[in-house]
Amino acid sequence: MNTKYEFGQETDNTVYVRRVAIESLPQDVQEQAEGLEALYALHDASGERIALVKDRGLAFMLAVQNEMSPVSVH
Repeated sequence: MNTKYEFGQETDNTVYVRRVAIESLPQDVQEQAEGLEALYALHDASGERIALVKDRGLAFMLAVQNEMSPVSVH
């Protein structure tokens, strides 16, 4: 209970995983999606998209493998 948290620091390794509808993506990305209805985006704390992947499980695995802490958002 006495753990000190530093919110908003650049060392924050939290990434946010969000479902993204294919039709909301640029046309070139849509063409590469091969019939999928959605992809999953990973965003950093500033909101910048850092990756798009095929499924939610892969998004979480990618985050953990890169020493990031994934959080699901809607």
